[in-house]
Amino acid sequence: MQNSTRLAVRCGRLYDGTGAAPRTNVTVVIAGGAIESVVANDASVAAERTLEAAAVTPGLINAHVHLEFSGEPDLGVVVLASPGIKTLTAAANARRSLEAGVTTVRDLGGTGSNAIEVRDAIAAGNLPGPTIVPAGRALCMTGGHGHFIGGRETDGPWEARKAVREQLKAGAECIKLIATGGVLTKGAVPGQDQLSEEEMHAAIVEARTHGMRVAAHAIGTSGIKNALRAGVDSIEHGHLLDDEAIDLFRANDAFLVPTLAAVSCIYEHATEGRQPDFVVRKATALYESARVNIAHAYRSGVAIAGGSDAGTPYNYHANYAYEVELMHTLIGMSPGEALRAATQTAARLLGVSSGVIETGRPADLLLLDGDLETETLALRSPRIVIKAGAIAASHGNG
Repeated sequence: MQNSTRLAVRCGRLYDGTGAAPRTNVTVVIAGGAIESVVANDASVAAERTLEAAAVTPGLINAHVHLEFSGEPDLGVVVLASPGIKTLTAAANARRSLEAGVTTVRDLGGTGSNAIEVRDAIAAGNLPGPTIVPAGRALCMTGGHGHFIGGRETDGPWEARKAVREQLKAGAECIKLIATGGVLTKGAVPGQDQLSEEEMHAAIVEARTHGMRVAAHAIGTSGIKNALRAGVDSIEHGHLLDDEAIDLFRANDAFLVPTLAAVSCIYEHATEGRQPDFVVRKATALYESARVNIAHAYRSGVAIAGGSDAGTPYNYHANYAYEVELMHTLIGMSPGEALRAATQTAARLLGVSSGVIETGRPADLLLLDGDLETETLALRSPRIVIKAGAIAASHGNG
């Protein structure tokens, strides 16, 4: 809900989300939930409240989350929870995301309409949380990856169209397709094709008819290329991409959402013994190839959008800053480029107007005590989170 309070935010450094060099000693003026102007600190500004920060960035955008999961080591246990508990969990994770500086998320699949219901409650001002762009249930083949967490089992082009229409009816704003096997589904091979190019193309045509964008879970080389040829807007994961896939990304202006934290968190906790063995084996096999291939895609000019797959094992909704760090340390983005991936580029993928600090945009901002010039650690603990012009979270002296 918008706040009518007129705010002035004095910035030591302003990172506007575009990747441009930071501006120093400027003031962001906020009114009516939007950014009214950006002026020099010595300019005369009428405001009801003035805040100060060493650095200011746009609110972060996490383009790949699962709100009904909370980072449990074994998702197979979580799916047994009742629908009511899952909705309450989704609401709690939405709040955690916002308090950690994530002001927009794209939820890419759960067991029902939980993310849709939480989106509506947040939009109505009844719950705290980020703006949510929900996909509803992911579309998978019969018995395919994600079927056990509520995937909509789909076989054939016309069934794919119907499944898209069902998600639209439920209130979804985007669609997720399962192009290959995955890590968390027992028996699913990450490198193996699942939905066919023909099935995905039919779903995409239907989705585009209704103005919906389409993401594809795709790890295997062939499935990545099938999804790109079918016309998806984004590939999620993309760990085994090759040079031909990179050419398809560029030809189709498609985005790559690498979810580096998903495989990294599983790998980093592999020896603790709390995750299913099949999950650890698959993630360990993918870890190094994911780093090398995604770094190659980035250097080759593929558009990288930030998304962490939050909710998967040990991958917490409040820790999206770790994904930004990994884009810097694992694939070689500068801190400014990693921030841009998690703000402006993610906003372009989702089709939202946030992600950039400029006149007329939504006033979603983070006030940081540290700078981002050489590393991204300051994003771990924003002092103040502003969403739609209102202070949504304040940590320490605010």
